[in-house]
Amino acid sequence: MGHDHGPSTAATGGTATGGTLSGTYRRKLLWTIGISASITVIQVVGALLSGSLALLADAAHSLTDAVGVSLALGAITLAQRAPTPRRTFGFYRVEIFSAVLNALLLVAIFGWVLWSAIGRFSEPVEVKGGLMFAVAVGGLLANLVGLWLLRDAKEKSLNLRGAYLEVLGDALGSVAVIAGGLIILLTGWQAADPIASIVIGVLIVPRAYGLLRESVHVLLEATPQDVDLGEVRRHLLAQPGVRAVHDLHGWTVTSGMPVLTAHVVVTDAALASGYGDLLARLQRCVAGHFDVAHSTLQLEPEGHAEEGGALHI
Repeated sequence: MGHDHGPSTAATGGTATGGTLSGTYRRKLLWTIGISASITVIQVVGALLSGSLALLADAAHSLTDAVGVSLALGAITLAQRAPTPRRTFGFYRVEIFSAVLNALLLVAIFGWVLWSAIGRFSEPVEVKGGLMFAVAVGGLLANLVGLWLLRDAKEKSLNLRGAYLEVLGDALGSVAVIAGGLIILLTGWQAADPIASIVIGVLIVPRAYGLLRESVHVLLEATPQDVDLGEVRRHLLAQPGVRAVHDLHGWTVTSGMPVLTAHVVVTDAALASGYGDLLARLQRCVAGHFDVAHSTLQLEPEGHAEEGGALHI
């Protein structure tokens, strides 16, 4: 015996039409893609004219921003598709795959930047510091606009957090390029350019690691970080008529959509007093205390035989 309380708008983080939280910010993501693409073109031209590796590295990072946010937008579009009998949760999980690919792109950019910068130390290239500085300032201003667009979104979705961190990292990279350009302009020290490139690469690593770690956590169907299953069990056991809780599992379908299942052993008297009322009370307990609106609870009488297993807690 069980009942599935479907995901509400709050649970999925979506709009009234059932979209995910990320879908709410589609227009802002489009603007961010346009800004990142424009920055990339300007930085590539500036890098070719100035000879700056740091600008080229920042351009590659900006391109990654545009690609990453485009992946996020594509995933969001797919996630809006209605569930089917074969895909009962629809395409929500595509958002998480997008976040993984985004993180891997960042790692690839870091490897390229580091390799190229090391080569510049052994074979220096003369860089025009003034042009490098001017282009980097323009890139920083554009990235600040992108950060403003996504300022409210970063805590709402893994995908949107990835997009925000991409733009933030690119803004910090622009600061590094500005510093390198100023040093070259004022002192003529050409090593400032590959050093600025390495700084940009180092800025990428913690963001890529954090995004990849959180994405893999979801893909492995680990317990949501803000849900304590021990507390869930204690709350359920504190409900009148509940004798035991087993086969308790929690995972995340996509950002803002935690799911919980459990077998709840109840007294015969509690079942006799009203199955529907008891089930509703238990689900309200889960939703109210742990913000898990999508729960499947199977009620069992005390005499129901159960065999434990390694996967059951």
